[in-house]
Amino acid sequence: MEVRARLRFARLAPRKARLVADLIRGKGSEEAINILSFTKKAASRVILKLLKSAIANAQQKKTIDLDRLYIKRITVDQGPTWKRYIPRALGRATMIRKRTSHITIILDER
Repeated sequence: MEVRARLRFARLAPRKARLVADLIRGKGSEEAINILSFTKKAASRVILKLLKSAIANAQQKKTIDLDRLYIKRITVDQGPTWKRYIPRALGRATMIRKRTSHITIILDER
């Protein structure tokens, strides 16, 4: 039985968040928590919090064994981009793109 957790509009660039998501794809939930807690990336804290939320969602369903959970699928999709401008030389302006992500974790039993 699948359990899902979704985080939308996370202020992380999807390209950087995918690096962390690739580390835990297919791993067991306890192993993934250990990997994320020792990874020195900003995305690891956000994905760790989302993974714990998915485990809590599984705990609400009494039919799922928490020890047998694994990450069936984790996707990092691009959200809307915030556009900002910074002044540059000779009266010009340069656009700064602040990218956002939509992260989805799906857990299942082995």
